[in-house]
Amino acid sequence: MSTHTEQQTPAPEAGTRRVAVVTGGSRGIGRAVSHKLAEDGLAVVVNYARDASAADETVKAITGAGGRAVAVQADVAEEKEVAALFDWAEEEFGGVDVVVNSAGRMALSPIADLDLAALDAMHRTNIRGTFVVARESARRLRTGGSFVGFSTSVVGTQFPTYGAYAASKGAVEAMTMILARELRGRDITVNTVAPGPTATDLFLDGKTPEQIDRLAKTPPLERLGTPDDIAAVVAFLGSPAGHWVNGQILRANGGMV
Repeated sequence: MSTHTEQQTPAPEAGTRRVAVVTGGSRGIGRAVSHKLAEDGLAVVVNYARDASAADETVKAITGAGGRAVAVQADVAEEKEVAALFDWAEEEFGGVDVVVNSAGRMALSPIADLDLAALDAMHRTNIRGTFVVARESARRLRTGGSFVGFSTSVVGTQFPTYGAYAASKGAVEAMTMILARELRGRDITVNTVAPGPTATDLFLDGKTPEQIDRLAKTPPLERLGTPDDIAAVVAFLGSPAGHWVNGQILRANGGMV
């Protein structure tokens, strides 16, 4: 077993602000998570891959509301960049208590037609990226900390054209309980949130109004989820109140089967 896994990082001192790293934290669900965690009193490291302006806007909105946040660039699939991201969080804020890996990529196509370059790019972010961030989290999270990954409810619904995307997220779900068990004795939780149809640019892109309306009516609540709906679930899992939930896949989808 790695010495990193065996080492326990002490919990923050009482009264110390907890610290979150949110990958893909400048857009869509990630941005909503960054805002929610900041509202809950955490200092937030807003990670982004390319869009520095969106990250800066997220940070300005958080700090303008009285929170603490910084934007840090890193490709989640690059281990040295992710290590540097965690180094920055530790040096600036003193440690890491919550990691939310919301960085992701989606390419939709029938399996017979999908370009393998698109498959490789998506799996690099969704599988390798999740693994790299989870590995660094296992090494760095302080006692009492939480790791939250992202899947999709399509792993269960199995809609056509989502084959490659669902496969990449199925890998995330497979890691969840394994990592939770590997962190036994360190008081760190590992969970994955699997949203249903959620009104983000990533979800809406390329869909007709008719497709969107049909998907919105699928859950018994008969609406699309919002980024804030998902952020509330993530914030619960990363909070002391949610710390008894461990090794779980939470289908946050309004009851969609």
